Amino acid sequence: MEIKRNGSQASTKGSDEYFTGNVRIDPLFNMPEPARSLGAYVTFEPGARTAWHTHPLGQVLIVTSGCGWTQCWDGPVKIIRQGDVIWCPPGHKHWHGATKDTAMTHIAIVEQLNGRGVDWLEKVSEEQYLAGLRAVE
Repeated sequence: MEIKRNGSQASTKGSDEYFTGNVRIDPLFNMPEPARSLGAYVTFEPGARTAWHTHPLGQVLIVTSGCGWTQCWDGPVKIIRQGDVIWCPPGHKHWHGATKDTAMTHIAIVEQLNGRGVDWLEKVSEEQYLAGLRAVE
């Protein structure tokens, strides 16, 4: 059995290549093979978000604080709040992040396929992001 102590793993800044705005990633776990799951706390400051991306085996998001937005390709922007659990199916193009005025933190859990858990795509445009201002439940 292995215990990862709180504070024993360094936080990192979300890469400007894959994120817009201030994003902090706090690793939780990265299971050794043959397991293939990994998880992290991801904190988005107001206005921060991911680029469009997909996951080869899907992704679970558990919103732990704040309020954010998420969108699937060709779908409307949806509001996500503390306590919400979001399932993004394999290969499903999407983004997620904080609202314009509110920070949001979620736990992200993915499984890796051949060592890869995410495929990054283009950045979310300001127009796409601000569609969240019109978001409804």
